[in-house]
Amino acid sequence: MHKKIASVRDVLLKKDLDAILIGKPENRRYISSFTGTTGFVIITKDEAIFITDFRYMQQAQKECKLFKIIETSRYEPLTNILNELNIGRLGVEEEFFTYGHALDLQEKLKNLSLVALEGALTKIRSIKSKEEIEYITTAASIADKAFAYILDFLKPGAIEEDIALELEFFMRKQGASGVSFNFIVASGERSSLPHGTASNKIIEAGDFVTLDFGCIYEGYCSDMTRTMVVGEASTKQKEIYSIVLQAQKTALDAVKPGITGKDLDSIARSIIEEAGYGDNFGHGLGHGVGLEVHELPHVNIIGDIPMEPGMVITIEPGIYIPGFGGVRIEDLVVVTENGYKVLSKTSKELIEIKI
Repeated sequence: MHKKIASVRDVLLKKDLDAILIGKPENRRYISSFTGTTGFVIITKDEAIFITDFRYMQQAQKECKLFKIIETSRYEPLTNILNELNIGRLGVEEEFFTYGHALDLQEKLKNLSLVALEGALTKIRSIKSKEEIEYITTAASIADKAFAYILDFLKPGAIEEDIALELEFFMRKQGASGVSFNFIVASGERSSLPHGTASNKIIEAGDFVTLDFGCIYEGYCSDMTRTMVVGEASTKQKEIYSIVLQAQKTALDAVKPGITGKDLDSIARSIIEEAGYGDNFGHGLGHGVGLEVHELPHVNIIGDIPMEPGMVITIEPGIYIPGFGGVRIEDLVVVTENGYKVLSKTSKELIEIKI
Protein backbone atom coordinates (compact mmCIF):
# COMPACT_ATOMS: atom_id res chain seq x y z
CA MET A 1 0.00 0.00 0.00
CA HIS A 2 2.87 2.39 0.77
CA LYS A 3 4.20 1.77 -2.76
CA LYS A 4 0.79 2.45 -4.32
CA ILE A 5 0.41 5.78 -2.53
CA ALA A 6 3.99 6.65 -3.46
CA SER A 7 3.26 5.90 -7.13
CA VAL A 8 0.32 8.35 -7.05
CA ARG A 9 2.53 10.98 -5.42
CA ASP A 10 4.99 10.52 -8.28
CA VAL A 11 2.19 11.51 -10.67
CA LEU A 12 1.35 14.45 -8.44
CA LEU A 13 4.93 15.71 -8.60
CA LYS A 14 5.34 15.15 -12.34
CA LYS A 15 2.19 17.11 -13.09
CA ASP A 16 2.90 19.80 -10.47
CA LEU A 17 -0.39 19.17 -8.67
CA ASP A 18 -1.49 20.09 -5.16
CA ALA A 19 -3.72 17.00 -4.92
CA ILE A 20 -5.21 14.10 -6.84
CA LEU A 21 -8.89 13.24 -6.46
CA ILE A 22 -9.78 9.57 -7.07
CA GLY A 23 -13.35 8.36 -7.47
CA LYS A 24 -13.27 5.65 -10.14
CA PRO A 25 -14.09 2.43 -8.24
CA GLU A 26 -11.17 0.39 -9.63
CA ASN A 27 -8.60 3.13 -8.98
CA ARG A 28 -10.09 3.84 -5.56
CA ARG A 29 -9.87 0.17 -4.58
CA TYR A 30 -6.34 -0.17 -5.94
CA ILE A 31 -5.03 2.77 -3.92
CA SER A 32 -7.02 2.40 -0.70
CA SER A 33 -8.19 -1.28 -0.57
CA PHE A 34 -11.74 -0.02 -0.02
CA THR A 35 -14.26 -2.53 -1.40
CA GLY A 36 -17.43 -0.50 -0.85
CA THR A 37 -19.36 1.49 -3.43
CA THR A 38 -19.14 5.09 -2.19
CA GLY A 39 -16.07 7.15 -1.47
CA PHE A 40 -13.33 9.47 -2.68
CA VAL A 41 -9.59 9.43 -2.17
CA ILE A 42 -7.53 12.62 -1.94
CA ILE A 43 -3.75 12.29 -2.15
CA THR A 44 -1.53 15.29 -1.43
CA LYS A 45 2.21 15.48 -0.88
CA ASP A 46 1.68 14.94 2.85
CA GLU A 47 -1.76 13.36 3.32
CA ALA A 48 -3.79 10.36 2.19
CA ILE A 49 -7.47 10.97 2.87
CA PHE A 50 -10.46 8.70 2.37
CA ILE A 51 -13.90 10.32 2.29
CA THR A 52 -17.15 8.39 2.61
CA ASP A 53 -20.57 8.64 4.20
CA PHE A 54 -22.04 7.14 7.37
CA ARG A 55 -22.92 3.81 5.71
CA TYR A 56 -19.28 2.95 5.03
CA MET A 57 -17.38 4.52 7.91
CA GLN A 58 -16.76 1.26 9.79
CA GLN A 59 -15.76 -0.51 6.59
CA ALA A 60 -13.39 2.27 5.58
CA GLN A 61 -11.75 2.31 9.02
CA LYS A 62 -11.13 -1.42 8.68
CA GLU A 63 -9.92 -1.47 5.06
CA CYS A 64 -8.16 1.87 4.53
CA LYS A 65 -5.38 1.46 7.09
CA LEU A 66 -3.04 4.19 5.85
CA PHE A 67 -5.72 6.82 5.30
CA LYS A 68 -7.26 9.58 7.35
CA ILE A 69 -10.99 8.77 7.26
CA ILE A 70 -13.45 11.65 6.94
CA GLU A 71 -17.22 11.25 7.10
CA THR A 72 -19.11 13.35 4.60
CA SER A 73 -22.13 13.35 2.28
CA ARG A 74 -22.23 13.97 -1.45
CA TYR A 75 -20.22 16.89 -2.91
CA GLU A 76 -20.79 19.88 -0.63
CA PRO A 77 -18.42 18.70 2.13
CA LEU A 78 -15.91 17.53 -0.52
CA THR A 79 -15.52 21.13 -1.64
CA ASN A 80 -15.06 22.15 1.99
CA ILE A 81 -12.25 19.62 2.39
CA LEU A 82 -10.52 20.76 -0.79
CA ASN A 83 -10.84 24.37 0.39
CA GLU A 84 -9.36 23.54 3.79
CA LEU A 85 -6.43 21.82 2.08
CA ASN A 86 -5.90 24.99 0.00
CA ILE A 87 -5.91 23.01 -3.25
CA GLY A 88 -5.12 25.00 -6.38
CA ARG A 89 -4.24 22.39 -9.04
CA LEU A 90 -6.35 19.25 -8.68
CA GLY A 91 -5.72 16.14 -10.76
CA VAL A 92 -8.89 14.32 -11.80
CA GLU A 93 -9.73 11.11 -13.70
CA GLU A 94 -11.09 12.49 -16.95
CA GLU A 95 -12.61 9.12 -17.88
CA PHE A 96 -14.67 9.14 -14.66
CA PHE A 97 -15.04 12.74 -13.57
CA THR A 98 -18.16 14.19 -15.21
CA TYR A 99 -18.77 17.64 -16.63
CA GLY A 100 -21.32 18.13 -13.85
CA HIS A 101 -18.70 17.34 -11.21
CA ALA A 102 -16.33 19.86 -12.78
CA LEU A 103 -18.94 22.63 -12.92
CA ASP A 104 -19.92 21.99 -9.32
CA LEU A 105 -16.35 22.15 -8.02
CA GLN A 106 -15.32 25.16 -10.04
CA GLU A 107 -18.48 27.07 -9.11
CA LYS A 108 -17.76 26.59 -5.42
CA LEU A 109 -13.97 26.84 -5.58
CA LYS A 110 -13.16 29.77 -7.83
CA ASN A 111 -9.39 29.32 -7.58
CA LEU A 112 -9.47 25.62 -8.33
CA SER A 113 -7.79 24.42 -11.53
CA LEU A 114 -8.70 20.95 -12.78
CA VAL A 115 -5.99 18.93 -14.52
CA ALA A 116 -6.63 15.69 -16.41
CA LEU A 117 -4.55 12.76 -15.18
CA GLU A 118 -4.50 11.35 -18.73
CA GLY A 119 -4.96 7.76 -17.57
CA ALA A 120 -1.94 7.88 -15.25
CA LEU A 121 -3.61 5.76 -12.57
CA THR A 122 -4.69 3.12 -15.06
CA LYS A 123 -1.09 2.97 -16.32
CA ILE A 124 0.12 2.37 -12.76
CA ARG A 125 -2.41 -0.45 -12.39
CA SER A 126 -1.25 -2.15 -15.61
CA ILE A 127 1.74 -3.73 -13.86
CA LYS A 128 0.48 -6.25 -11.34
CA SER A 129 2.05 -7.23 -8.04
CA LYS A 130 2.61 -10.85 -7.08
CA GLU A 131 -0.56 -10.76 -4.96
CA GLU A 132 -2.64 -9.36 -7.82
CA ILE A 133 -1.36 -12.04 -10.19
CA GLU A 134 -2.30 -14.70 -7.63
CA TYR A 135 -5.86 -13.36 -7.51
CA ILE A 136 -6.11 -13.32 -11.32
CA THR A 137 -4.63 -16.83 -11.47
CA THR A 138 -7.31 -18.07 -9.07
CA ALA A 139 -10.03 -16.40 -11.15
CA ALA A 140 -8.60 -18.08 -14.26
CA SER A 141 -8.53 -21.45 -12.49
CA ILE A 142 -12.20 -21.10 -11.56
CA ALA A 143 -13.01 -20.37 -15.22
CA ASP A 144 -11.08 -23.47 -16.32
CA LYS A 145 -13.08 -25.62 -13.90
CA ALA A 146 -16.30 -24.05 -15.14
CA PHE A 147 -15.44 -24.88 -18.74
CA ALA A 148 -14.81 -28.54 -17.90
CA TYR A 149 -18.10 -28.59 -15.99
CA ILE A 150 -20.20 -26.98 -18.73
CA LEU A 151 -19.18 -29.38 -21.52
CA ASP A 152 -21.77 -31.91 -20.39
CA PHE A 153 -24.49 -29.28 -20.92
CA LEU A 154 -23.50 -28.46 -24.51
CA LYS A 155 -25.78 -30.62 -26.60
CA PRO A 156 -28.65 -30.25 -29.05
CA GLY A 157 -31.67 -28.74 -27.32
CA ALA A 158 -29.72 -26.70 -24.77
CA ILE A 159 -30.51 -22.97 -24.61
CA GLU A 160 -27.71 -20.41 -24.67
CA GLU A 161 -29.11 -18.45 -21.71
CA ASP A 162 -29.26 -21.62 -19.61
CA ILE A 163 -25.60 -22.30 -20.37
CA ALA A 164 -24.67 -18.79 -19.20
CA LEU A 165 -26.65 -19.18 -15.98
CA GLU A 166 -25.11 -22.58 -15.26
CA LEU A 167 -21.61 -21.15 -15.78
CA GLU A 168 -22.24 -18.28 -13.39
CA PHE A 169 -23.79 -20.48 -10.72
CA PHE A 170 -20.89 -22.93 -10.87
CA MET A 171 -18.23 -20.22 -10.63
CA ARG A 172 -19.92 -18.56 -7.68
CA LYS A 173 -20.02 -21.95 -5.94
CA GLN A 174 -16.26 -22.18 -6.58
CA GLY A 175 -15.59 -18.90 -4.76
CA ALA A 176 -16.12 -16.21 -7.39
CA SER A 177 -17.79 -13.03 -6.14
CA GLY A 178 -19.29 -12.22 -9.52
CA VAL A 179 -18.81 -12.33 -13.27
CA SER A 180 -16.31 -10.28 -15.24
CA PHE A 181 -18.87 -9.31 -17.92
CA ASN A 182 -22.07 -10.52 -19.57
CA PHE A 183 -21.11 -13.94 -20.92
CA ILE A 184 -20.94 -14.57 -24.64
CA VAL A 185 -22.67 -17.83 -25.50
CA ALA A 186 -23.13 -17.81 -29.27
CA SER A 187 -24.06 -20.89 -31.27
CA GLY A 188 -24.53 -21.67 -34.94
CA GLU A 189 -24.71 -18.58 -37.15
CA ARG A 190 -24.76 -16.43 -33.99
CA SER A 191 -21.14 -17.41 -33.35
CA SER A 192 -20.22 -14.91 -36.07
CA LEU A 193 -21.20 -12.17 -33.57
CA PRO A 194 -18.00 -11.22 -31.69
CA HIS A 195 -20.12 -10.04 -28.75
CA GLY A 196 -23.05 -12.42 -29.12
CA THR A 197 -24.29 -12.45 -25.53
CA ALA A 198 -26.41 -15.43 -24.53
CA SER A 199 -29.86 -15.54 -26.14
CA ASN A 200 -32.84 -17.87 -26.16
CA LYS A 201 -31.45 -19.68 -29.21
CA ILE A 202 -31.48 -23.46 -29.01
CA ILE A 203 -28.17 -25.19 -29.73
CA GLU A 204 -28.34 -27.57 -32.68
CA ALA A 205 -26.22 -30.42 -34.02
CA GLY A 206 -23.38 -29.11 -36.18
CA ASP A 207 -23.25 -25.72 -34.45
CA PHE A 208 -20.13 -23.86 -33.54
CA VAL A 209 -20.53 -22.77 -29.89
CA THR A 210 -18.37 -19.91 -28.65
CA LEU A 211 -18.10 -19.39 -24.89
CA ASP A 212 -16.42 -16.17 -23.72
CA PHE A 213 -16.63 -15.80 -19.96
CA GLY A 214 -14.79 -15.01 -16.77
CA CYS A 215 -15.26 -14.35 -13.09
CA ILE A 216 -14.14 -12.00 -10.32
CA TYR A 217 -12.02 -13.17 -7.39
CA GLU A 218 -10.94 -10.68 -4.70
CA GLY A 219 -11.85 -7.92 -7.13
CA TYR A 220 -9.75 -9.26 -10.03
CA CYS A 221 -11.08 -10.56 -13.33
CA SER A 222 -10.46 -13.56 -15.54
CA ASP A 223 -11.37 -13.85 -19.22
CA MET A 224 -11.19 -16.83 -21.58
CA THR A 225 -12.82 -17.99 -24.82
CA ARG A 226 -13.15 -21.41 -26.37
CA THR A 227 -15.10 -22.48 -29.46
CA MET A 228 -16.43 -26.01 -29.88
CA VAL A 229 -18.49 -27.93 -32.42
CA VAL A 230 -21.58 -29.85 -31.30
CA GLY A 231 -21.14 -33.09 -33.21
CA GLU A 232 -18.66 -33.71 -36.00
CA ALA A 233 -16.95 -30.63 -37.43
CA SER A 234 -17.24 -29.91 -41.15
CA THR A 235 -14.19 -29.38 -43.33
CA LYS A 236 -14.73 -25.62 -43.36
CA GLN A 237 -15.21 -25.49 -39.58
CA LYS A 238 -11.92 -27.32 -39.13
CA GLU A 239 -10.21 -24.97 -41.58
CA ILE A 240 -11.40 -21.82 -39.81
CA TYR A 241 -10.53 -23.22 -36.42
CA SER A 242 -7.03 -24.21 -37.56
CA ILE A 243 -6.28 -20.72 -38.88
CA VAL A 244 -7.42 -19.03 -35.67
CA LEU A 245 -5.46 -21.49 -33.54
CA GLN A 246 -2.30 -20.89 -35.56
CA ALA A 247 -2.73 -17.11 -35.23
CA GLN A 248 -3.36 -17.41 -31.50
CA LYS A 249 -0.38 -19.65 -30.81
CA THR A 250 2.00 -17.61 -32.99
CA ALA A 251 1.08 -14.32 -31.30
CA LEU A 252 1.22 -15.96 -27.89
CA ASP A 253 4.74 -17.23 -28.50
CA ALA A 254 5.82 -13.67 -29.33
CA VAL A 255 4.76 -12.26 -25.95
CA LYS A 256 7.76 -10.90 -24.06
CA PRO A 257 8.94 -7.71 -22.40
CA GLY A 258 9.50 -4.91 -24.90
CA ILE A 259 7.09 -6.01 -27.61
CA THR A 260 4.11 -3.72 -28.14
CA GLY A 261 0.44 -4.59 -28.36
CA LYS A 262 0.27 -3.45 -31.97
CA ASP A 263 3.19 -5.75 -32.85
CA LEU A 264 1.36 -8.72 -31.33
CA ASP A 265 -1.82 -7.72 -33.15
CA SER A 266 0.08 -7.56 -36.44
CA ILE A 267 1.55 -11.04 -35.96
CA ALA A 268 -1.86 -12.66 -35.54
CA ARG A 269 -3.58 -10.49 -38.13
CA SER A 270 -1.04 -11.30 -40.84
CA ILE A 271 -1.72 -15.03 -40.49
CA ILE A 272 -5.46 -14.53 -40.80
CA GLU A 273 -5.03 -12.12 -43.72
CA GLU A 274 -2.72 -14.52 -45.58
CA ALA A 275 -5.37 -17.22 -45.21
CA GLY A 276 -7.87 -14.91 -46.93
CA TYR A 277 -9.97 -13.95 -43.90
CA GLY A 278 -8.55 -10.53 -43.04
CA ASP A 279 -11.95 -8.87 -43.44
CA ASN A 280 -13.41 -11.36 -40.95
CA PHE A 281 -11.13 -10.33 -38.07
CA GLY A 282 -12.45 -6.90 -37.17
CA HIS A 283 -11.44 -6.44 -33.54
CA GLY A 284 -8.15 -6.09 -31.69
CA LEU A 285 -6.06 -9.06 -30.64
CA GLY A 286 -6.58 -8.53 -26.93
CA HIS A 287 -6.52 -6.22 -23.92
CA GLY A 288 -5.18 -5.83 -20.43
CA VAL A 289 -7.02 -7.49 -17.53
CA GLY A 290 -7.05 -6.69 -13.82
CA LEU A 291 -9.56 -4.93 -11.61
CA GLU A 292 -11.31 -4.21 -14.92
CA VAL A 293 -11.77 -6.85 -17.59
CA HIS A 294 -10.68 -4.29 -20.21
CA GLU A 295 -7.81 -2.06 -19.15
CA LEU A 296 -4.27 -1.16 -20.19
CA PRO A 297 -2.19 -2.23 -21.97
CA HIS A 298 -3.91 -2.11 -25.35
CA VAL A 299 -3.22 -5.20 -27.46
CA ASN A 300 -4.40 -3.82 -30.80
CA ILE A 301 -3.40 -1.40 -33.54
CA ILE A 302 -3.09 1.52 -31.05
CA GLY A 303 -1.12 -0.50 -28.51
CA ASP A 304 2.19 1.37 -28.48
CA ILE A 305 3.10 0.69 -24.83
CA PRO A 306 5.93 -1.90 -24.58
CA MET A 307 5.00 -4.96 -22.54
CA GLU A 308 6.52 -5.17 -19.07
CA PRO A 309 6.79 -8.04 -16.59
CA GLY A 310 3.63 -8.15 -14.48
CA MET A 311 1.25 -7.03 -17.21
CA VAL A 312 -1.71 -9.37 -17.70
CA ILE A 313 -3.23 -9.50 -21.18
CA THR A 314 -5.45 -11.60 -23.41
CA ILE A 315 -4.54 -13.06 -26.79
CA GLU A 316 -7.82 -13.66 -28.66
CA PRO A 317 -7.86 -13.63 -32.47
CA GLY A 318 -11.02 -14.65 -34.29
CA ILE A 319 -12.67 -15.21 -37.65
CA TYR A 320 -16.36 -14.34 -38.03
CA ILE A 321 -18.30 -15.22 -41.17
CA PRO A 322 -21.90 -13.92 -41.34
CA GLY A 323 -24.37 -16.67 -42.17
CA PHE A 324 -21.85 -19.38 -41.28
CA GLY A 325 -20.41 -18.85 -37.82
CA GLY A 326 -17.22 -17.88 -36.12
CA VAL A 327 -14.27 -18.97 -34.02
CA ARG A 328 -12.41 -17.16 -31.25
CA ILE A 329 -9.73 -18.64 -28.98
CA GLU A 330 -8.62 -16.60 -25.98
CA ASP A 331 -5.99 -17.16 -23.32
CA LEU A 332 -5.23 -15.05 -20.26
CA VAL A 333 -1.48 -14.40 -20.10
CA VAL A 334 0.96 -12.76 -17.69
CA VAL A 335 4.12 -11.19 -19.12
CA THR A 336 7.21 -12.50 -17.31
CA GLU A 337 10.87 -11.49 -17.23
CA ASN A 338 11.67 -14.09 -19.89
CA GLY A 339 8.47 -14.24 -21.90
CA TYR A 340 5.01 -15.22 -20.72
CA LYS A 341 2.95 -17.59 -18.61
CA VAL A 342 -0.47 -18.77 -19.74
CA LEU A 343 -3.05 -18.63 -16.94
CA SER A 344 -5.83 -20.31 -18.98
CA LYS A 345 -5.09 -24.03 -18.72
CA THR A 346 -7.98 -25.40 -20.82
CA SER A 347 -6.90 -27.16 -24.03
CA LYS A 348 -7.20 -25.17 -27.24
CA GLU A 349 -7.46 -28.14 -29.59
CA LEU A 350 -10.81 -28.35 -31.39
CA ILE A 351 -13.41 -30.11 -29.28
CA GLU A 352 -16.09 -32.04 -31.16
CA ILE A 353 -18.81 -32.81 -28.63
CA LYS A 354 -20.25 -36.28 -29.09
CA ILE A 355 -24.02 -36.40 -29.52
